[in-house]
Amino acid sequence: MRVLAVDPGSKRIGLAVSDPTGAIANPLTVLTHVSRAVDAAAVAAIAAEQGVGLIVVGQSLDEDGRPTFEGRRAARFAEALRAQTSLPVVLWDEAFSTQEARAARLAMGVRRARRRGHLDDLAATVLLQSYLDAQVRSG
Repeated sequence: MRVLAVDPGSKRIGLAVSDPTGAIANPLTVLTHVSRAVDAAAVAAIAAEQGVGLIVVGQSLDEDGRPTFEGRRAARFAEALRAQTSLPVVLWDEAFSTQEARAARLAMGVRRARRRGHLDDLAATVLLQSYLDAQVRSG
């Protein structure tokens, strides 16, 4: 089953999708934030186009496991998404996904000038791979 990951931000929304086996995450695209309802409709449409069976929304948690301000915003986005699609939508801890995406760019040898800019689709890829790996370990 293909899985779509959403890394919601206040300016951009990173998307990543798994391969058909649900084992490998790949960056998909970055959407510009408009409003919660418009963004949810756009993500639901992309999920339908990609033929996914599940949507994973990244949620940041504090050290006690409670949603941060951004995490609560992600939960509201997940609710808006559930209103737009019949697909299951789950929240997943996105801890350090942006930092890991930045480190991955460094490891790939991307030059400093090209490392600037958004990491949203790569952060969504890190988030999705974390989710996929956890499913393998628990399943």
